[in-house]
Amino acid sequence: MKSTTAQALVAWLVAQRSETFDGREVPLFPAVFAIFGHGNVLGLGTALHERRDEIPVWRGHTEEGMALAAVGYAKATHRRQVGIATSSIGPGALNMVTAAGVAHANRLPLLLLPGDTFTGRAPDPVLQQVEHFGDATGTVNDAFRAVSRYFDRITRPEQLIATLPQVARVLTDPAETGPVTLALPQDVQAETYDFPDALFEPVLHRILRPRPDSRDLADAATALRSARRPLLVLGGGVRYSGAGRVALEFAERHGIPVTETTAGRTLVRHDHPLYSGPLGVTGSESANLLAAEADLVLAVGTRLQDFTTASWTVFAPDVRLVTVNAARFDAVKHGALAVVGDAGASITELTAHVQDWRVDAAWSDRAGTLRTTWDAHIDTLRAPTTGTPSYAQVVGVVNELSTASDYVMTASGGLPGELIGGWRATGGAPTMDVEYGFSCMGYELAGAWGAAMAHPDGVVTTMLGDGSYLMLNSELFSAAFAGHPLVAVVCDNDGYAVIARLQQGQGGAAFNNFYADCRTNHADPPRVDFAAHARALGCDVFTAEGLDDFRTAYDRARTTARDRSRPAVVVVRTQPSSWTEAGAWWEVGVPAHLAGRADHEAAKPRQLRYLQPGSRGVDHSPR
Repeated sequence: MKSTTAQALVAWLVAQRSETFDGREVPLFPAVFAIFGHGNVLGLGTALHERRDEIPVWRGHTEEGMALAAVGYAKATHRRQVGIATSSIGPGALNMVTAAGVAHANRLPLLLLPGDTFTGRAPDPVLQQVEHFGDATGTVNDAFRAVSRYFDRITRPEQLIATLPQVARVLTDPAETGPVTLALPQDVQAETYDFPDALFEPVLHRILRPRPDSRDLADAATALRSARRPLLVLGGGVRYSGAGRVALEFAERHGIPVTETTAGRTLVRHDHPLYSGPLGVTGSESANLLAAEADLVLAVGTRLQDFTTASWTVFAPDVRLVTVNAARFDAVKHGALAVVGDAGASITELTAHVQDWRVDAAWSDRAGTLRTTWDAHIDTLRAPTTGTPSYAQVVGVVNELSTASDYVMTASGGLPGELIGGWRATGGAPTMDVEYGFSCMGYELAGAWGAAMAHPDGVVTTMLGDGSYLMLNSELFSAAFAGHPLVAVVCDNDGYAVIARLQQGQGGAAFNNFYADCRTNHADPPRVDFAAHARALGCDVFTAEGLDDFRTAYDRARTTARDRSRPAVVVVRTQPSSWTEAGAWWEVGVPAHLAGRADHEAAKPRQLRYLQPGSRGVDHSPR
């Protein structure tokens, strides 16, 4: 097929298919988010226009925002579909680097197609080109290398034949998935080549389920059977494997208490008798107490990030760590006994090795006992009061009015702790996206646009603070213009409250976080009218002064968003210093002269660095 490089790329994108958990066949690439400039409008833009009925193109209003929308789309489909973002060269391309970081940190697939400078170099330097004095081959797109799982610059049309299979491999491999960047020089986009017809034949990308090594399973089973107080930690890998039910059945069969990481939240029904609550700094005191008592941790599908492990102080010093992960990179961390394989397949096969072994009932029951105490604490935080509501109260209302088919999101500030620690899930399909791998301010609105496209059967609610709203709000208009309904709850507490909490909690002075502590030349500085701003972006807007008012406003917003196929924004003033605390330590750099240094020095000795083979419960001496 004789075509331009851009036409061949688009034809290949259209031909790629994906298989969902329930066996349906869907497009692997369901949407392109695009802002055109001279670097991509004629080559790739023309090719996309020619196939616009087969691969929808949605116009973004910031390159970062539209790429974050593509990330949100992938998360909402549990990595079974991949969003694409394309930009021109220079500033448009660099604006997508942050979104690539979000996808990379969270192990989420994303395809980025930034335009690039001319390979022929005849018109150099072109508009928006950065010249590198010591390297004529370098362009700003090289910045993507640090945040891409796979990077290529297409300097000849026929290079697509070799690189496209690698693109598909990375985007669909659970062990390697993440952002892929194909830099497309604008002259090469327009060049023609006789591509083989076979390149454009439909390909179905099934769910990969790599099986673990039987010897590793046997070692893991030996360690597990010798444990008296095991704890099962479910992470995002369980979600992306579709293995939530399998993991819970494993826990039920053997009586093992269960906890979740941030990425694994909402896999387990919150009132399940084995559920201890979420783990870590933004988790629950109940799960953290149980983790401190556990003699073995079976961590499935998690990279064990610092907020999950309380900077590696949440576990007992003599704990044995067994990991199950599709990525060996994550499985071997901290000297764990590593089982490398798909979460669902590995748990199923581990069951056969463990056989009828079961934990003592007193340990199984302890999960529910501790969680009941935590639930009572959350009830107290959520209890109605007069005056300005807290985050916990606002989250409680959203939780109460949400259904099993709805989807809730946040990313930064204080709201992740409220959603992770306090949300009560109904179980079944995962219904939460807390982007706390990169914790990108602005993901809340942009990612919600992508999630709303991927999740049309329920209400997508995104929760954010005033700081995140001001950081990136353009995609509210994108969603309104495109006709994708969502509800955004904007909690206004007058600044970067959670960082002020960290700053002052460690003994620092109140400085440059709350507006009251920021430099200004005004005696009475201006304030943002969030309601007016959101209304100007095409959203329906509701304001609330207290908790009852908020309940009414949020309920109306849910109905309005669905009925009018556009975002509905609820603006509510919230308390600046009321939080849900899980009682865990988080390591930050505390100078010696600040008051928080004493707690830092007290916690550091409890920090696990590497679990020696002898503490893993398995004899690894030569046989």
